[in-house]
Order: sequence, then C-alpha cells, then structure tokens
Amino acid sequence: MASLQEPWLLENGNLKVSSKETRHGKTAHNMSSSSLRKKSDLTLVSKVRCGMLRHLLTNLQEVILGTKLTVLFPAIPLAIAAECYGFGRPWVFALSLLGLTPLAERVSFLTEQIAYYTGPTVGGLLNATCGNATELIIAIFALWQHKIQVVKYSLLGSILSNLLLVLGTSLFCGGIANLGKEQKYDRRQADVNALLLLLALLCHMLPLLFRISAASVSLTEVPTLQLSRASSIIMLLAYITYIIFQLVTHRQLFEAQEESVEDGDDVLSEETPVIGFWSGIVWLVGMTAVIALLSEYVVATIEDASESWGLSVSFISIILLPIVGNAAEHAGAVIFAFKNKLDISLGVALGSATQIAMFVVSFLIKNSNGV
Repeated sequence: MASLQEPWLLENGNLKVSSKETRHGKTAHNMSSSSLRKKSDLTLVSKVRCGMLRHLLTNLQEVILGTKLTVLFPAIPLAIAAECYGFGRPWVFALSLLGLTPLAERVSFLTEQIAYYTGPTVGGLLNATCGNATELIIAIFALWQHKIQVVKYSLLGSILSNLLLVLGTSLFCGGIANLGKEQKYDRRQADVNALLLLLALLCHMLPLLFRISAASVSLTEVPTLQLSRASSIIMLLAYITYIIFQLVTHRQLFEAQEESVEDGDDVLSEETPVIGFWSGIVWLVGMTAVIALLSEYVVATIEDASESWGLSVSFISIILLPIVGNAAEHAGAVIFAFKNKLDISLGVALGSATQIAMFVVSFLIKNSNGV
C-alpha cells in the first residue's frame, strides 16, 4: 500500500482536484452503501395513467425495491406484529435487528437523493448527521431507559467494529484480491481521522484517569462528571470544526471520486435523482421514525434475548448491534476494497468511528443526567 497525494494539487492556496470532478458531494459512506443498490425497472409503472398513483408507485419501487436488502423489509411488520400480539421477546429483538439493516442503507440512499437538490455542502452535512443514526437512536433509547451498560457497550462495539473488523477485513480482502497491484490511498484523509480519534481517546481517558487517581471515588464523583461534560464540549466543538473542514474548506479531500465503471461492476453511477425533494424528505422522516420504533424494541428486549440465547448483554451490545445495524455499509466497504478502491473503505471505517467517538458519545454525555 502507498499513500496517494498526486491527484491533489494546491492552486492559489486551495485544494484542487486534478483528476475527475466529484459530483453531488458523494462521500465514502454514500459510495459504500451504493454497492448494495440495484437499478429499478420502471417499465410497468410508467404505463399507469394516473399521475399521482404513478408517482407513488415509482417512489415505492425506488425506495423499497431499489436495494438488494429488500428481502429483509418483511422483518419490520413482523417485529411490530410480534410486539403487539405478545410473541416471544427474543423474536421481537431478532426481527427488529434484522429490520434495522435495510433501513440504515435506505437512509444513506435518501440523504444522497436530497443532496442532488440541496447541493454537496448541505447534503454532506445531512449525511454526516444521519451516517450513524441507528447507533445514536439506540443509544438515546437505552440512555432514556437508564441502561447505561448498553449505551457504553454498543458505542464501544461500533468503534471497534469499524476500526478492527471492517478496516481489517477490507485491508486483508483488498490485499488478497489485488496481489499484483499496489493499493493506494490518500494519506491526508486518513491522517485527519486518525488525529481526531486520538483527540477523542485523550478526552475519554482524562475523566477516567482523574477518577482513578483519587483516594475515594465519592470525592471525585461530581468533579469527574463536570470534567467529562467539559471534555464532551471540546469534542463537539472539534467535530463541528471537522465538519466545516470536510464540507467547506477542504471538501475535495473527502469526496469519493467518480471512476469509470468497469464491466461487471454493479455499482450504480446515478447522474440524476430518482425521487423528488419533498418525497425524499417524507421518506427520510418516515424511515427515521421506523428506526426509532425498532430501536425501542431492541433496547426493551435485549435482556430477554440475552437470557434466552445464553449470551451476555455485553456480547450482544458489542458484537451483534454494531455489525447488524451497519451491515450494508460494512459490506460495501469490503466490496470496494476488493475493487482496489481503498479510499472509500478507509473513509467508511475511519469516518464512522470518528463520528461515533467525537459526536455520538459526546452528545450523549452532554445530555445525560450523570446516571
């Protein structure tokens, strides 16, 4: 592997892309999720005479059937039915977890569609906010129900799964699939994410070291909480600065470059949006509401699933929740590593871990009540 810096040139103090132009603010997360999308055949829908009905059917086909994970959508009504009719709690947990998988991929698709109308900056900000919506919503419900261990383990598992499982698998599979080639990546993008992760580590360790160094835990309980919240404010400010750096001042450094699609490449290179702006907004709000509902089911039934399956809550929170919740994004990162597009794989793994460590964790700490 080698770091790639040649395509990025300085012109009048600003970064300029010397290769192909990037479009619509596509980030590594968008490109990763697009590997699981499929082109919809609108031949039959176009024959419907009623304009409103045709528009509705087009939206349903693009949003619901436009992904290879469509087969998992029936898990959503099954989970709701299992909860309403009092089926086994482990079944509710399993079905809810399966239902979250296509929803997370569809949220990425909808943010990309909205970005066609809002421009790359607003679209990138929306994608950065919704990138780990599943983990954030699950953590909020767990915090609301005072399940602090689930919050800690699920966020820790998300960071570890991105840095160890996804990144490690991508590097290994990419190296095996491209033995005769040199894998290249943009070192500066990786440096930014690595430094932010280091800052997050220092901010997380400072309250812990302060608490351990005291003679009595009771003496440092309140100061530790205050220090923890101060550290979270620093991380939030650093993350906001990072977002400005990513979307405004150095946008080209983080955008996934559009490359020519080779034969047999099933990644869709969409030039125009397939749904309208307000349709995308409505679908995004609806998808987020369903994610919130299923997340509440997951948090409420995790102990029952733990007892029934003989697995600890910590194992389910660290291993199962992060892997299943972002399975589409993780699979896309590995697929792009196979295609020797290491920049996208690194952007997914490091970018997602950075967002959780800098934004999600600090946001939850800032809004907690010290429980």
